[in-house]
Amino acid sequence: MSLKLEEIKNLIKEAIPDAEISIQDLAGDENHYSATIKSKIFNGRSKIEQHKMVYKSLKGKMGNELHALALNTIEK
Repeated sequence: MSLKLEEIKNLIKEAIPDAEISIQDLAGDENHYSATIKSKIFNGRSKIEQHKMVYKSLKGKMGNELHALALNTIEK
């Protein structure tokens, strides 16, 4: 199974409404992505906490429908 780029964006936006999101399909297989996400919600949080917030927004799809997601989170 795979996850469409727009579905990833929608899931993240649902959990982090102010997020500015840029996603690239690294292999063209809808399974290996790189995402840059910028949000005020990340302010004052460690990178680990920021990444956990993004993974939580994916509602269990990481490791299932979505095989790989390289994250770059940025404070606004």
